[in-house]
Amino acid sequence: MIKISSRLVSILIPYVALITSCGNNKSNEESTKAVLDTVSLSGKNFALAYQDGDKIVATSIDTMKQISFGGATDPAISPDGNKLAYTLNDSLGNRSIWVADMENKSQGKLQVNSNNYYGAVWSADGNHIAFSVFNKSSIWKIGIIKTDNSGYVLLDSASKTNAYGPSWKNEKEIIAHDLENLYTFDLSGKLIDTQSIKTLIGNEYYISSSNNFFYSRDGKKLIFNASNGEVLDGLHDRAEAIYILDLASKKITQLSPKGVHAPFLFVTADDRIFYSGEVKPYTQSKIYVADLSGNIKTVVDRGSNPTGALK
Repeated sequence: MIKISSRLVSILIPYVALITSCGNNKSNEESTKAVLDTVSLSGKNFALAYQDGDKIVATSIDTMKQISFGGATDPAISPDGNKLAYTLNDSLGNRSIWVADMENKSQGKLQVNSNNYYGAVWSADGNHIAFSVFNKSSIWKIGIIKTDNSGYVLLDSASKTNAYGPSWKNEKEIIAHDLENLYTFDLSGKLIDTQSIKTLIGNEYYISSSNNFFYSRDGKKLIFNASNGEVLDGLHDRAEAIYILDLASKKITQLSPKGVHAPFLFVTADDRIFYSGEVKPYTQSKIYVADLSGNIKTVVDRGSNPTGALK
């Protein structure tokens, strides 16, 4: 079992100022800092990133070294474990996505024509990042951009349909939902498939905009988090759990144990299922990793909103 301590063991250094590329917004962006407070690892990739209070943490699999960023949210570690994308909020309430190279400690902003975009998700090949973006028509859409900051595309841009919770079906297709339907898009932004969520999973589950769907690598299973209406004593929100749908048999299996509230889910392209969950008294969250067979291990004793790199 991997046990990651919440205590950082690397050497503290002063913060690294953000790299900015938009001179007109200099004063605003200078007030928005993701504070890098630990030394990066030389020649060693990171395996996991997660939220720990008001900072995000990336760690190597042996947990001997860690790197953290203060004042950032929505950690998204790249598949090769070398980069970290995250969301920053500025003093005006705007949200934007930044990417840090964890070896040389440089940080740069994704250049997107919006003042509200967040929740980066890397493609398995590391060439693209998908994210949620509030467009000019006040509709939530999914954007994608190449990791060299070029080729920005707004998926299904002409429709009035909201889209939430992006994830990568494979390296060339992205899925998202609007609470009622599950959509599949190609990299050009074209909508190529629509499936009713109720047809897929039935009427027993409640889907919110923060819930996510992930396909297994072979496309035969759908992993998702949702509420089934269960009320847990001491939990103020409706309890959520992690489920696996076998698309052939239509059988749904609950992966997370009963009594666990699991609001954050991430599935790697090699079918490792990371999720964070709370147990009574629901004051602290742990991070777990599971496989499609239901084998679960605890990986972080205090943390939430996990993402993992590829093995």
